[in-house]
Amino acid sequence: MSIFVDETTRVVVQGLTGSQGRFHGLRNRDYGTNVVAGVTPGKGGQEVEGIPIFDSVAEAVLATGADASFIAVPPRGAPAAILDAAGAGIGLVVCITEHIPAKDEALVNARLRRDYPGTRLIGPNCPGLISPGKCNIGITSGDIALPGGPVGIVSRSGTLTYQALHELSQQSVGQTTCVGIGGDPVPGTTFVDVLAAFQRDPETRAVMMIGEIGGDGEERAADFIAAEMDKPVVAYIAGVTAPEGRKMGHAGAIVSGSRGTAKAKMEALAAAGVLVARNPTEAGDLMVGLVRAL
Repeated sequence: MSIFVDETTRVVVQGLTGSQGRFHGLRNRDYGTNVVAGVTPGKGGQEVEGIPIFDSVAEAVLATGADASFIAVPPRGAPAAILDAAGAGIGLVVCITEHIPAKDEALVNARLRRDYPGTRLIGPNCPGLISPGKCNIGITSGDIALPGGPVGIVSRSGTLTYQALHELSQQSVGQTTCVGIGGDPVPGTTFVDVLAAFQRDPETRAVMMIGEIGGDGEERAADFIAAEMDKPVVAYIAGVTAPEGRKMGHAGAIVSGSRGTAKAKMEALAAAGVLVARNPTEAGDLMVGLVRAL
């Protein structure tokens, strides 16, 4: 199985007529993702390589039965695009847009929890998610993913997501689903959300988790793993040498005092029984060893 998406998922691309939306949306379609519509206000009635364009997500849903959205629009329009998808009844929204102000992210997440509890937001500022051989929504290259499982991957870092996929695939260890939750301070989907889904998925037999400095998401994940998971977890935390008070890469990757340090996260995960790697390649090797011992 896979989590969140599969071969039946019907995707609408918000921003398909733009350069980024077109590039990545068509790459997703070429991978085999069922891209059924695009949305750009004011451009309804047009097409992009045979994909119909609508003025709103509600119109696209009515015409095509879309149930997932891929948002590739500039930061100023992204919050409204997310709420447009949620208001149309879309169950899964993947937003790759970066540089959305944290205040706007917090307001959108509050609206989703209050008014649209049936909508899951992945991102913003994330690579999206891929269930190899079934569905790819976002900017992850399908060439580095290997179908068949048994490993689920969840990551805050886009680049390290790709490396994790590559490290496992090179050693013939497949993946069920790989979810990039993004590195902003207010993610729509958390480590715990994805870990819970992997715990429920019978074909995911082990999980790789990639975190980084800043925030307490990894510590919350450690608590969840200790209390709720019986599947083995391998983790890598980026930012061991990051200086205090300096943002490193992502908007949420910043250490303030003793809060959010890589050391604290690694210690919490190790105490929860997680195998904690010192670098991404070691994380891949640890996971391969685990899988071969299952």
